[in-house]
Amino acid sequence: MAAASRKGFFSGRTAVIAVPYLWLAIFFILPFVLVLKISLSETDIAIPPYTPTFPLGETWEAIKGFDFGAAWAAVSDYLSQLSFDNFTLLTQDALYWKAYLSSLWIAAVSTVLLLLVGYPIAYGMARAPRTLRPTLLMLVILPFWTSFLIRVYAWIGILKPEGLLNLALAKIGLVDMANPLQILNTDIAIYIGIVYSYLPFMVLPLYSALEKMDETLLEAAADLGCRPVKAFWLVTFPLSLPGVVAGCMLCFIPAVGEFVIPDLLGGSSTLMIGKTLWDVFNLNRDWPAASAVAVVLLVLLVVPIVFYQHVQTKQLEAGR
Repeated sequence: MAAASRKGFFSGRTAVIAVPYLWLAIFFILPFVLVLKISLSETDIAIPPYTPTFPLGETWEAIKGFDFGAAWAAVSDYLSQLSFDNFTLLTQDALYWKAYLSSLWIAAVSTVLLLLVGYPIAYGMARAPRTLRPTLLMLVILPFWTSFLIRVYAWIGILKPEGLLNLALAKIGLVDMANPLQILNTDIAIYIGIVYSYLPFMVLPLYSALEKMDETLLEAAADLGCRPVKAFWLVTFPLSLPGVVAGCMLCFIPAVGEFVIPDLLGGSSTLMIGKTLWDVFNLNRDWPAASAVAVVLLVLLVVPIVFYQHVQTKQLEAGR
């Protein structure tokens, strides 16, 4: 009986639990290790354009031959000569840390704008008649049926000086086409592109949180003399905080490393880390420096995620 129980555990539940860990190991940990290895390499005129400094081949051959002493010797020799020159470069060159700060600022402002736009939409959807909610939900998801690149290109036609926006404003006399609004190739265009592209990622978590809220709580607040605005801030908004945090995370994290929107709508003067990473990797052909940029960016994004999960775990334990 005990043997059968152990067999069932290892063949059933353990296999199910192992699937997400195996997925993370293959598609997250392994690529991260490879990028980290390149970031610790030296730039070279070769294909690929770097010289590996970590003795991966020697170490693997020693491990396959069960010569763990040789493997440890190779790793120890490497660790004694370990160089973080590529990471040091990020602190010495103002281009990189300015790009990080600019990306964090643009992502933060965009996330606030997304929350201001997305919350009323999600609130209206959650308060709409139940028969109408599936249709509204489909309308929010509908933009995903079109290519992301095509949607961003469409904004070029709208925001350019002779585009649809200036033509519409000229028709009603607000703009002179001889001196049109200059929105394209500015930070405003980037904000518009990010808010438009990531809006569903903000609306859906908010809608999920607001739809589950017990409406009798608002009725009880009204019976106690609480006005609607005050009831919103005391009841509705606190209960929707999990959706607010989830939506902000889903929008802020990809916005920091965004490349397509700054490149197409922001122009050549835009300074964001995703665009800088592309230039270093493809134009400068400096793979080690580009990998170092990617590693630091990943660390910057993982830290708030881990902190959020820690807070969520504490809240769940406190609620038990």
